[in-house]
Amino acid sequence: MIYLGLIRAGLYAVLLVFAFILFVLCCVRINDTLQANFYDPVIAELLFTSIVTMLWCGLMLCIFFVETLKFEFIRLYWQELIGLVILWFFWIGGAAAASNIFGDLELCQQFQACQLLSAVLAFAWLGWIVLTVMLIISIVVMITATRDGRKVLDEPLPTRAAR
Repeated sequence: MIYLGLIRAGLYAVLLVFAFILFVLCCVRINDTLQANFYDPVIAELLFTSIVTMLWCGLMLCIFFVETLKFEFIRLYWQELIGLVILWFFWIGGAAAASNIFGDLELCQQFQACQLLSAVLAFAWLGWIVLTVMLIISIVVMITATRDGRKVLDEPLPTRAAR
């Protein structure tokens, strides 16, 4: 458990990169579809999800790395868990809706639009997987806290100083 803070920071950094890549891919897709006078609502949802995720990851990385930054509204695991669950639902909704709408893209990989949609699907699911791992880690830490005799709702988030 000593390196739990570093693991969490690493997962947040990976999620930030995936969210940024998804953001760029969604912007490209919206630009392509606007030129054709239509848009994909699921791409707009994934764009929103990636923006919110980048803001959340930035906040959580600042809380971990900037020791002078103290937020009263997010200092315990259960508070982080609420944010992660909300993001998890955004990501699963966007990834599942995109998979349902775009379907099987294997047969059209010679076209740039299919390659773009395949990348959107890949990064949507990768972001969801990272969030799922983060949720599991948070839940395991909270359960471990109860086994050690501490209160679940009082378990603080690790900081850089706690290494």
